Parts: sequence; C-alpha cells; structure tokens
Amino acid sequence: MDLKADVAVIGGGVIGFAIARALSLAGRDVILLEAERAPGMHASSRNSEVLHAGFYYVPGSLKARLCVAGRRSLYAYAKEKGIAHRRVGKLVVATSESEIATLQKYAAQGAANGVEGLSLLSAAEARELEPDVRCVAALCSGETGIIDSHGLLRALRSDAESHGAAIALNSPVLSGRVRSDGIELDVGGEAPARLRCAAVVNAAGLCAQAVARSIEGVPPATIPPCYYARGHYFVFSGASPFHHLVYPVAVAGGLGIHVTLDLEGHARFGPDVQWIDSIDYSFDETRAPQFAAAIRQYWPALPADGLQPGYTGIRAKLGPAGSAAQDFLFQGPRDHAVPGLVALYGIESPGLTASLAIAEHVMNLLR
Repeated sequence: MDLKADVAVIGGGVIGFAIARALSLAGRDVILLEAERAPGMHASSRNSEVLHAGFYYVPGSLKARLCVAGRRSLYAYAKEKGIAHRRVGKLVVATSESEIATLQKYAAQGAANGVEGLSLLSAAEARELEPDVRCVAALCSGETGIIDSHGLLRALRSDAESHGAAIALNSPVLSGRVRSDGIELDVGGEAPARLRCAAVVNAAGLCAQAVARSIEGVPPATIPPCYYARGHYFVFSGASPFHHLVYPVAVAGGLGIHVTLDLEGHARFGPDVQWIDSIDYSFDETRAPQFAAAIRQYWPALPADGLQPGYTGIRAKLGPAGSAAQDFLFQGPRDHAVPGLVALYGIESPGLTASLAIAEHVMNLLR
C-alpha cells in the first residue's frame, strides 16, 4: 500500500507525541509511526516522572535551555489539561564537606540558567524540611516536581489527533531512502505500507541510530554511536518518611540513587547506572545491597527489609562509561544535508521535562 504524508514522526513516546502535537497544531499533515503495540513503552514509562528545575546542566547547553523552558511550559500545560502533577520540591544533599562545592556549582549553574527557587541550606535547615535525612548541607529546589507521565502522553496524543494527526501503532520503520522529492519509508506491521513524506522527524529514542542507519541517503558519518545505561528502581515497602525528593550529588552517568515520590506519596529509589549492550529490561535483585549502602549515606534509618524490586529503565547515551556528560544532539538539514530530515539523538533526562520545548526546537529546525 502506498501512502503520502507531509511529515512522518518516528517514535511514539512523550517526545514523539509532543512533536506530532506541535506540528499538527501548526497545520501540518502528520503521521506518527510507533513500532510497539502501545505508546510510550520505553523511556516514557520507565523513568522517575520528575520535572527537573534545570540546574544540573552547563549554561548555554541545549539541556539547560530546553529544560528550563520546557519545565515552565509543562507546568502550564499540565494545569490546563488537568494532568496530575505536583511541585513537591527537591533537596540535593552533601553527605561530606567535600561535596559542598558541588552544591555551590549547581547553585551557580542554576542562576546562570535562570532557574527559580534555589537556596543553599545548612544541615540544620535541611533537617527542618526532612528530619530523617543526614547531610552537612543541601541545595533546595522549589521548582522541582513530579508528573503523571502516562497522563501527559494521553494528553499529547489527544491534542495531536484532534488536530488531524494520524497515529499508527505496531508500525516499525523497516527501511527508507532519500529521494529528490522527499523521503520514502517502508513501514512494517499488520498493514505494511510505503510512505512518502516531505519531511521526517526521527524521534525513535533508544532506536534512533538504528532507524537512521536504515534510511539510504543519510550519511553514515553523521550518525553518532549509541550506548545504553540501564537503571534499576527499588520501591520502598513502608510509609514514606519523605516530603520532598532527595538526591545525592550526581555520579558518572546519572544523578545518583535518589528518593522519588509518586503522586500518592509512595517512595522509590533509583536509578543506578549499569552499562549494557542491548535493550534489556530485566531486573537484577542482587543490586539491593548496593542500593542500601548508597541510600544509607543520606538516610541511615533505611530498614533492612525496606527495598522491594520495582522496574528498570534505559537511558540512551552518546558516550561510553567513563566519558563526560553529553548534551542533547539534534541534526537538521544543515548537519546532514538531507532536506526535510530532523534526527534526535541522546534524548535522556531531562527529556520528559523538556518535551514541549524540544518540540518547538524541532519545529524551528524543520522551518
């Protein structure tokens, strides 16, 4: 079957649906292609559901700019659409004097990035907010929050469809080719089709590089390597003693094993960083002692039986273990010389927070 569309968005996670929504609101004829049987089955549903304030990221970076702008937009969007969310606030804690400099660095980066509601706290001030947390100092972020990621995905999909976007689930992109009049995609699934598009947005997340390699005419040298970092989440079995999110200072590859809260107030801990070679969501329960040791650095009262297996998620990284943190990578026609193609690589945290701002950035690249 031969089909035509103005724009094909590849990937049905929060990022893909945010882009499809923005394009359809702008009057573009959009089809979204998702390989899985349901939307958001990868990073969009396997994360901490945290809305980040924006102080972790280097000033001027895409992560810094899009996180701050995206957070502001997302709070407004969640309120407008009735998506469950809460500005619960966060403490980043230093458990030794040597870590205080990192808190000061975060505060300086936050100020440079325009992050609101940041304050450095003494140990006594931190205990007033979280009596059970042990630290020598803390950074308080009043703008950090949590959101129902599934509710967000439903709202983005509803907006896109109500403005004419077509959603094709169980429709993997098998191959494609760049033509003189656009891009042609071979789509599999229950109703295989050949789809001709004026433009394509590759928002396939963990599979973005594989999708790019499958399209003839995309210069291989422009496709970055992809590395997978799996993170485990353990669920706390008792009543949560925490009123805020509690984070240690960041570690290589992630933000450290931290406390997150769901909208009912239940606590979970994670993620850790485990480098893997392929997409594999299996859960390694033997990592519990490692988790417990990390948690007791800031919460010594963790009960011996307090951790129960939860779930895992995978972050798409642009560098291997031990490498410096990478920024988001967006490639438009100026980068790879393929008219009408925008590719997104390494969209890990704070991708959920930045989703609406990412969609606007992609719109600008397509223009």
